[in-house]
Amino acid sequence: MSAIRLLVLGAVRQHGRAHGYQVRNDLEYWGAHEWSNAKPGSVYHALKQLAKQGMLLAHEVAPSTAGGPPRIEYEITARGTEEYLALLRAALTSYDQRTDVLSAGIGFIVDLERSEAVALLRERLAHLAAWRADVTGRYTPGSSGHIAEIMNLWVHAADADADWTQGLIERIEGGAYVFAGEGEPFVGVLAEGEKNPYDTT
Repeated sequence: MSAIRLLVLGAVRQHGRAHGYQVRNDLEYWGAHEWSNAKPGSVYHALKQLAKQGMLLAHEVAPSTAGGPPRIEYEITARGTEEYLALLRAALTSYDQRTDVLSAGIGFIVDLERSEAVALLRERLAHLAAWRADVTGRYTPGSSGHIAEIMNLWVHAADADADWTQGLIERIEGGAYVFAGEGEPFVGVLAEGEKNPYDTT
């Protein structure tokens, strides 16, 4: 699974309608260019591909002042919303994906209802426990040889991941954050023309 699809669909969904530069600026605002493959070229490519696949609707809104192609704004379709939610749920339950996938999922977790977010994270815990049991069933922690360090790394990673996930569940169950249906939704996108405080260019 690629985080870029989830990130782009989520950014467009938060805006309602956005052009490529806005989406790219939002992802940089979130630091996604540092922890994912959300580089400028991949963002624009994802927008075009998602539009071709019927996940986004493209609107030509203004001719280019530089003589290039017209500016295009995108909005998410019903099919795109279904894909977005499926990717979000998969990101939150996965244990075997790159960190950028989980990071993207956490970034949009409040788009779900609180009870569903907790249920998905509990599912993630179960996957981690099963994976750890499989690893430890095939080797003995502390066994000799440097190759055993690989298994040690996997077990420690699974334990740390489970500990963090359990902590997040407890914070959510304790009332942290505003989830879908609970009030004004969190908006983490920049308004048109708003300066990105983290832009270094």
